[in-house]
Amino acid sequence: MEEQESRRIRGTGWKSVYDTLRAEILGLRLQPGQLLDETTLAERFDMSRSPVREALIRLAGEGLVVTLSNRSTIVAPIEIGTFPKYVEALDIAQRMNTRLAATLRTDADLKIIAKRQKEFEAAVKTGVHLSMSEANKRFHMAIADAGKNPFLASFYERLLGQGQRMLHLHFEYLERTHEGYLLTDEHNLMLEAIRNRDVERADELAHAHTRQFQDNFINFMRENYTTEAPLMPLNAAE
Repeated sequence: MEEQESRRIRGTGWKSVYDTLRAEILGLRLQPGQLLDETTLAERFDMSRSPVREALIRLAGEGLVVTLSNRSTIVAPIEIGTFPKYVEALDIAQRMNTRLAATLRTDADLKIIAKRQKEFEAAVKTGVHLSMSEANKRFHMAIADAGKNPFLASFYERLLGQGQRMLHLHFEYLERTHEGYLLTDEHNLMLEAIRNRDVERADELAHAHTRQFQDNFINFMRENYTTEAPLMPLNAAE
């Protein structure tokens, strides 16, 4: 029995820790900056520290956790100051992969993209933000795969992964403001442009898609992290 447990830990024990922590980080149940103590996690998952450490290493590789100079690990902060640069990179990657898909897609690629879009629409109906962000990522990666450039696709996948927590907040904003889930409409338009091999239209839609995400996320931040409390006039404090 002990030998079987040891084999499980060395082989796939880390996977359950990884999957659970990844879902909690992306769903913001583990907040940015929160400490992830190996000993506490080992007790929580009833495992040794080795699979926990392996899970944290893999999460660090995705940019979801950060190891500090004192060797402690925290949930990666959402760096608002670098958001403009992130959006700039996302825009370029999104446009390039979508352009390539419109140029190089096959009928088989179209079927996969359409299937992923249906899955996204189904996820939207559940209202579960993590399911929605995961389905959104799979839709865009189906487009990237259709573009036949694994280097651009890999870069794009990393950016999409890094942006999932911000997308979670974006979904909250859309839900609260009743903007409809415009992403579903935009996805359908992108699929149609790719189907028609309309490269310029695909490029235009991919760019607009990034801008919509950018604008809604900024509006979310403005709505949630500013205050309208009146300030005391300067002369009144004298």
